[in-house]
Amino acid sequence: MGRPKNNKNRRKEPQDIVNEDIRFKEVLVIGPNGEQLGVMMRREALEKAYELDLDLLCVAPNAPTPVCKILDYGRYRFEEQKKARDAKKKQHVTEIKGLRVSPVIDQHDFDTKLKRAREWIEDGQKVKIDMRFRGRMITRQEVGKEILNQFIEQISDIAEVTKAPSLEGNTMSVVFSPRKGKVKENKNESESKEAKEN
Repeated sequence: MGRPKNNKNRRKEPQDIVNEDIRFKEVLVIGPNGEQLGVMMRREALEKAYELDLDLLCVAPNAPTPVCKILDYGRYRFEEQKKARDAKKKQHVTEIKGLRVSPVIDQHDFDTKLKRAREWIEDGQKVKIDMRFRGRMITRQEVGKEILNQFIEQISDIAEVTKAPSLEGNTMSVVFSPRKGKVKENKNESESKEAKEN
């Protein structure tokens, strides 16, 4: 007769129902190689797992007949944690960079802000342009919108507008995000250009 595995030092996820925690009278058992072993009484299923020096994990507690799988629970948790880490690495967190411009911005300042925005876009970041209207400048909304439209026009080759110019309070904002496929393409072009110059 197999003996229960010692799980005292084995960390168990709160949602996992393992070994002696399984309280269902009958369970459908899946073998360690994925083969169906049929419906068994709880104790019979546990003994089967213990005989193989493995664990019994309930993988579908809400099924009409709860489904349990015979496996190495320690290895199972390791694989699940590895999958979670890999998934987290693949998640791309996009930061929104902010720039402030004035309705009376001069050409040099405009070009500087445009250059910075393009650099951020090429790095895969979103960019938010805020134009704040102070005092009587609020009456110059059309001038402000024209400046933002110039910004849109001159960055449209690598970015798309995800939030069109809109006024909230005394601030008009527009948000850009990188065009798909353009970020890598522009980076490669820049690298090739630098290589030729060197």
